[in-house]
Amino acid sequence: MSVEIRVPPLGESLVDAVVGTWLKGEGDAVNRGDVLLELETDKVNLEVAATDDGVLGKIEKQEGDVVTVGELLGVIDAGDGASAPVAAAPEPVKEPAPVAAAAAPAPAAPAPPVQPPAAPTPSVQAADLAGDGGRAAPAVRMLAGELGVDLNSITGTGPGGRITREDVFIASDRARRNGGSAPAAPQAPAPAAAAPATPAASAPAQEHPREERVRMSRRRQTIAARLVEAQQTAAMLTTFNEVDMSAVMELRSKRKDAFKERHGVNLGFMSFFTKAVVGALKAFPRVNAEIQGDELVLKKHYDIGIAVGAEEGLVVPVVRDADSLTFAEIEQEIAQLAGKARDNKLTLAELQGGTFTITNGGIFGSLLSTPILNTPQVGILGMHAIQQRPVARDGEVVIRPMMYLALSYDHRIVDGSEAVRFLVRVKELIEDPTTLLLEG
Repeated sequence: MSVEIRVPPLGESLVDAVVGTWLKGEGDAVNRGDVLLELETDKVNLEVAATDDGVLGKIEKQEGDVVTVGELLGVIDAGDGASAPVAAAPEPVKEPAPVAAAAAPAPAAPAPPVQPPAAPTPSVQAADLAGDGGRAAPAVRMLAGELGVDLNSITGTGPGGRITREDVFIASDRARRNGGSAPAAPQAPAPAAAAPATPAASAPAQEHPREERVRMSRRRQTIAARLVEAQQTAAMLTTFNEVDMSAVMELRSKRKDAFKERHGVNLGFMSFFTKAVVGALKAFPRVNAEIQGDELVLKKHYDIGIAVGAEEGLVVPVVRDADSLTFAEIEQEIAQLAGKARDNKLTLAELQGGTFTITNGGIFGSLLSTPILNTPQVGILGMHAIQQRPVARDGEVVIRPMMYLALSYDHRIVDGSEAVRFLVRVKELIEDPTTLLLEG
């Protein structure tokens, strides 16, 4: 009896995922609950676990394949460890088969001349007819068609000689460097082109011995797309100010030990800035809005996204209803979300629905920057490093701990004067933190 491994529901607004790392191989014994592989989505990585004991009999989708909800990933042959040799035996026989099938078209001259009609026009249909011997997933064939790459000219680097997305990108880049726009036309007429494919596949390593190609994770691709989208679709502008951190630092110094003992979490700067942002959003509600079609949606809830740097890329978990939380509750929520972000344990619900974002580049030493909007939000506050700087106070030059603040905003909704006054309000609340009890 076999148990199918299928793509689980991915969550709201997610329709597909990329197969990440398989943690088990064909023929490996698995127990119920064992993590078999990871799926990369736009926002989080999902673990797919075994639902039964047995042996991983067949892997249907390889690393880099794009899959949709319900699609078959592999099969578990139910049973105990004794069935492992039976499951493992057929697979080594199948491993060489694709290699033989891939090699067969090379010496067989009659086969390629049948295909030149499709070669002049690189398309998805041409990629489907490329005769890759089943070495490429449908998504990889589609990518090859879009880039005009002949799959017959590629030696796959994936398991069992499978062609990956990276192999297609490398072939396309090599064609451009050699002065051609698409390799389909020169490769289709001559079946012998399959023979030089093996040395050509290693060309990038020989040409650039000090370079390394690493596949972009699905999250990194999404981050890149979202940032470009934000700059292309919003009328983004940034205004700056500076804030004297003396009062907040003095208050923290007096209260941090008792705060930690009572609440079990450190009293950081983020709770002060979260409260200050909420107070400013209440005073300037259009900074807490978004555009939907030809309507302006003014939000009366304050769900503040806190940017967290994780290994696979920046994520922005959301502190819900920040206006109703105490300082301790905000610090506890931020600490919990940041820990889950670094452990890659965030859920989709914890990443969705923010109304405004705060990012703190100061923890990495940033002195000044222009943060990019987290669309569809129309405002993001950038915090920076605290520096002892000379400033004028009551006609005298004194040394104070100063921080530059940056507010990036969508000028389609927020006017310049409104943005400036919003940032001034944040500055006023931070410099007199006792008012945060009333305003935040």
